[in-house]
Amino acid sequence: MKNIFRLQVKGLRPLLILFSYSAAALAQSITIPIETKDNALVIQANSDKDLNVIYFGKKLAETDEYDKVSDLYKQRNDNSGVFRSVYTSSGSRNLLEPAITVTHADGDNSLDLKYVGHAVEKISDNVSLLSVVLKDPVYKFEVTLFYKTYFKENVVEQWSEIKHQEKGNVVLHKFASANLYLKSESYWLTHYHGNWAREMQPEEAKLTYGIKTLDSKLGTRANLYMPSVFMVSLNKPATENEGDVLFGALEYSGNFKVDLELDAQNGLRLIAGINNYASEYTLKPNKTFTTPKFLYTFSSKGKGEASRNMQRWARDYKLLDGNGERLTLLNNWESTFFDFNENKLFGLLKDTKNLGVDLFLLDDGWFANKYPRNGDNAGLGDWEPNKKKLPNGVASLVKQAGAEGVKFGIWIEPEMVNPKSELCENHPDWVIKEPARAEKYFRNQLVLDLSNPKVQDFVFGVVDHLFSENPKLAFIKWDCNAVIYNAHSAYLKNQSHFYIDYMRGLYNVLAKVRAKYPKVPMMLCSGGGGRVDYAALQYFTEFWPSDNTDPMERIFIQWEYSYFYPAITSANHVTDWGKQPIKFRTDVAMMGKLGFDLNVKTLSPTDLQFCKAAVQAYNGIKDVVWHGDQFRLANPTEGDVASLLYLTEDKSTGVIFNYLVNNRYAAGSQFPIKLQGLKANKKYKLSEINLYPGTKSTVDEEKTYTGEFLMNVGFNPDVRAGRNSVILKLEAM
Repeated sequence: MKNIFRLQVKGLRPLLILFSYSAAALAQSITIPIETKDNALVIQANSDKDLNVIYFGKKLAETDEYDKVSDLYKQRNDNSGVFRSVYTSSGSRNLLEPAITVTHADGDNSLDLKYVGHAVEKISDNVSLLSVVLKDPVYKFEVTLFYKTYFKENVVEQWSEIKHQEKGNVVLHKFASANLYLKSESYWLTHYHGNWAREMQPEEAKLTYGIKTLDSKLGTRANLYMPSVFMVSLNKPATENEGDVLFGALEYSGNFKVDLELDAQNGLRLIAGINNYASEYTLKPNKTFTTPKFLYTFSSKGKGEASRNMQRWARDYKLLDGNGERLTLLNNWESTFFDFNENKLFGLLKDTKNLGVDLFLLDDGWFANKYPRNGDNAGLGDWEPNKKKLPNGVASLVKQAGAEGVKFGIWIEPEMVNPKSELCENHPDWVIKEPARAEKYFRNQLVLDLSNPKVQDFVFGVVDHLFSENPKLAFIKWDCNAVIYNAHSAYLKNQSHFYIDYMRGLYNVLAKVRAKYPKVPMMLCSGGGGRVDYAALQYFTEFWPSDNTDPMERIFIQWEYSYFYPAITSANHVTDWGKQPIKFRTDVAMMGKLGFDLNVKTLSPTDLQFCKAAVQAYNGIKDVVWHGDQFRLANPTEGDVASLLYLTEDKSTGVIFNYLVNNRYAAGSQFPIKLQGLKANKKYKLSEINLYPGTKSTVDEEKTYTGEFLMNVGFNPDVRAGRNSVILKLEAM
């Protein structure tokens, strides 16, 4: 006999349902389908109380049929019985990559986790939380697995809590957030690599037997070389609109590790969590170790659907003010670098007003006196305004911004310090460094030790002081430029706790900032995309994808980020990088949150006229871009043109961005581009917006098209040399 429990959300009122079982009941198998609108992860406790994954994929209408799946695989028994384990332990029967490894208080290294019971909490009509308790029958050690499901979005967040009641401390050697098991004939992994100005470089390859590991050991800027987001396609590489594909992302800003192991039965074991590199964690009795959340969504209709699942979930449930507004801005960095004074900034405030954007952002170089911040080799950590540059402090700039009718924002990098600074002189024990080794710098700086509560107070104080002195401060750009070399804390007694306690310290600071200043927009910057994840984006309104603002490169970088993050999070600036005309640069920056980082005074009169009009045009479409569903129409890696559509939920309004990405052999949009997501029987018209002064559109705005026509035949935006960027507005009649 089998017991089957269906995990769905059907009621509005929060409800907790507990299931615990006697020994007699556990002689039967217990099946728990974890279902969203379209998908199911089904776990089952057998008569030996081993908890395994028996199904992952598209939801079946008949729940009873999940039990029939395993019998259809005619393979040799794995003997251990743990290949499909929901949370694979080590030291007993398992000989594969574990999700958890421990040393017990008595020195024993074995662990065997058995199912005890589970509980279901209905949080809302769309969100539900399953908790499953596993215990070792020999040791007083337990793990609780959590599965938080978002029904309509087909998204699951998974994490674990680890605790014990042994007579002494237990050492955790590995402590994953999730352990999934997929079954298919073949698997294709899409993951990313990069470096500064080369973020989000994609690679797709077939997984072969053995283990493929995605990881970071950088401490901060953890995604600099390899982001913690990835895709796994089943049977064949998924396309935008076809194929079975899993999107995964770890909600963590520090060292991560994702192991993908193809086992002897051709099953794919996916284990994700904090990187256990140099991070053995000593857990005291009755204390709980909570892992970060692992986020995933599955689609049987290709990458586009999976992407929209994740984007909708992010806007509705995870992002800070995900369905709200964002500020357009002018940044001074590319026009002044460190060379500015109060009068020059007053002029830039006038430029901000003239351009028509919402905010002026003062970047690096405004602080430090004993060691003035005139370059990146001094002053970092000394957060008082530089008296030579700003004799009247930041307050005079905030006041003048108000007089000009714009808002004022400021750059900080509060986790970091230059060796040449008063902070480093006064508090050398606050700096992460090995006491007996030579200091190793990254961008001429070191990292402050956020495992130390005093350092946490200092970092919070940097933000708090700015706001207490300048209550009308409207924006923070929070940077993080260094990685951690010579990882050592003068504060911690147990150095193996360092990487984990550093991240806990960072999150403590960010939570404290948000508790006191809940709505102030903050940009998550890290010299580019070195730190972007959904744990951090709970505290930030947007992130900086890359210091590379060449618009041709940005098309590709922003395209790849968009699979995992919605447009409202992507801060895109118009700069002087690249050789493309101002229209192309501006059109590319409009695919997210628009900003400018150039010298307005050096623009030609016509370019300035265009930029001012572009801000107004953007204001007319930004709501669709920020909150609409995204459809990728033409992939820049596969042809001459990149094209993507943002569409409102009611299918009535859309914005289509089209770019020429190949300038050879008269390249252009030779064929019509098929749209997606429209209502087939609705009629639409297309018009071109954001035209450069003196140019005319080749789009016939008098014609109308049915959604059926646009999705099956398409529309040609006439992208070519001389029309290398085209923005179309789509409107239902």
